Amino acid sequence: TPAPEPVESSHKATPVAQRIAAQHQVDLSQVRAGDGGKVKKADVEQFINQQKAPQTNVATQQSAKQAEPPEFLLQTDDSRKEERIRMSRRRQTIAKRLIEAQSTAAMLTTFNEIDMHAVMEFRQRHKETFKEKFGVSLGLSSFFVKATIGALKAFPYLNAEIQDREIVLKRYYDIGIAIGAEEGLVVPVLRDADRLSFGEIEKQIREFAKQSQEGTLAIESLIGGTFTITNGGVYGSLLSTPILNPPQVGILGLHGIKERPVVINGEIVIRPMMYVALTYDHRIVDGREAVQFLVRVKDLIEDPEKLLLEG
Repeated sequence: TPAPEPVESSHKATPVAQRIAAQHQVDLSQVRAGDGGKVKKADVEQFINQQKAPQTNVATQQSAKQAEPPEFLLQTDDSRKEERIRMSRRRQTIAKRLIEAQSTAAMLTTFNEIDMHAVMEFRQRHKETFKEKFGVSLGLSSFFVKATIGALKAFPYLNAEIQDREIVLKRYYDIGIAIGAEEGLVVPVLRDADRLSFGEIEKQIREFAKQSQEGTLAIESLIGGTFTITNGGVYGSLLSTPILNPPQVGILGLHGIKERPVVINGEIVIRPMMYVALTYDHRIVDGREAVQFLVRVKDLIEDPEKLLLEG
């Protein structure tokens, strides 16, 4: 059907249409006629509504923009940029091993807390003599390495790994020390840590940290390990659940030291307390052993003189 033509003069519009057009100052020549070629009332009203609609929409949009708070304005493209960064080889290895740990072990974590008062006093008493003798500061790491070895000797299934259908108990103690680096976590190993003195442990850990930051850690330093210690407390962690370092079946997580009220001999006192966590492979380590392992670590740290007997 051909489109209706515009009306050229008022004699082609009905009287009612002419009156409405006059009231609204509508030029009838701009109104398209409907059936029969005459402009009728409905045609004029439709024309008037069409002319008003766009103006109303614009006014409504402007009003909405003015009422909208600045913080809800749509962000520009510049504020929504994305950046793709290729994972380093170290990060890829870390990701692969974390997935491996999650998919191959029956991981479970148990917790305890340690009163750090005695060991901190011990450090304070001996720090000057220790530094003069060994050339490094006496930190907490060596205490926990020694305490861990003492606990591993009492609960050897945490110093083991699973190979096919066999459990391999390690009769040596290669303790991995998790160290944060720019490209990700690394775990250099203290070989035969049970034979190392406090000073030798502190020296090796300090050297590992230095080499990690410089990117000069030898690959041999990262291979093996029978058990791992990680310390999230240096970053402010209060509590966490560490992930196993396969094929190991145990990892000890240390955390921040916070002063908290505790009850000792029926009295409330303020003590520097640390939460510790043991994640273990439940396939070969039972909950009883895991809990007793942490209790043994706790006992040794709270009575540091005992650690001297551990070598």
